[in-house]
Amino acid sequence: MEKDTGRLNVTGAEALDWFRKMSLIRRFEERAEEAYGQGRIGGFLHLYIGEEAIAVGVMAGLAPDDDVITHYRDHGYFLARGIDPKRVMAELYGKSTGLSKGKGGSMHMVDVAHHLWGGYAIVGGHIPLATGLALANQYRKRPNVVACIFGEGATNIGTFYAGLNMAAVWKVPLVAIIENNRYGMGTAVERASAVPDAYKKACAFDIPAVQIDGNDVLTVRDTVRDMAGKARAGGGPQLIEAMTYRFRGHSMGDPQRYRTKEEVEKAKAGDPIARWRRTILSAGLATEHDMNRVADDIEAELEAAVRFAEESPVPDPRELCADVTIME
Repeated sequence: MEKDTGRLNVTGAEALDWFRKMSLIRRFEERAEEAYGQGRIGGFLHLYIGEEAIAVGVMAGLAPDDDVITHYRDHGYFLARGIDPKRVMAELYGKSTGLSKGKGGSMHMVDVAHHLWGGYAIVGGHIPLATGLALANQYRKRPNVVACIFGEGATNIGTFYAGLNMAAVWKVPLVAIIENNRYGMGTAVERASAVPDAYKKACAFDIPAVQIDGNDVLTVRDTVRDMAGKARAGGGPQLIEAMTYRFRGHSMGDPQRYRTKEEVEKAKAGDPIARWRRTILSAGLATEHDMNRVADDIEAELEAAVRFAEESPVPDPRELCADVTIME
């Protein structure tokens, strides 16, 4: 279906693809949650449930070879760029067929061929790295921009100020994207930041900044496309604060005593997937049959991904010394 509507500025094919990717991320995370509860996935696991529109919108607004570096709640970004769910799930399982050969796990995924640089576990630690990536693109006269994604909690970290200050001084092609899900771990943003609206902090670097509805995938796509275009044309770094809400805890071990069940249920009324489904149905961009078929395909795809992860071998112990430099 290639029907186009001027009001939405999206084709039927795009609309259905975004619905598929958001739904894939949701079901992938639910299957990962289930596997974690069964002891099949170890370490830390930070779920992206409720925030899917940001990852899908960001990837839709970027060029395929633009660089992306993100925080540890990273599975959604890899799936949104089209990485095989088998390899993502295998990495969660710590298997040799995973994206990082089973050595990175949930928080340290990388796919160089697709310009995905992580999965970075230190809060705000990757912001200077993103500035460096953007400087390298600028120095080499490459047309690529760098999208750096981090939570609102990272805007209270020194690396946020150091990284964005240098990005502004050098006018590098960087798009900084704050995923504001309202809680840095278990602390509400209003209790942790003197400036709760994180996008306002960009004025310290004279960086253009906007705050948007992060649960509207089309708004995310359009804003990222616009900001990336400005950065690509020499306009220097740009900043977006995308407002959202995570439906699960900070990580699997989070008892969530800092918020009520009523608050979570109220937030679920703005579920980005259900919202996009209603939008494309009302616009006639897809049918119920189209979306039911997508759901069936996703279930089959994830069954195969889980089976692949469970049947894949664990890494050879010799891999501990591979891909690293040993100083003597």
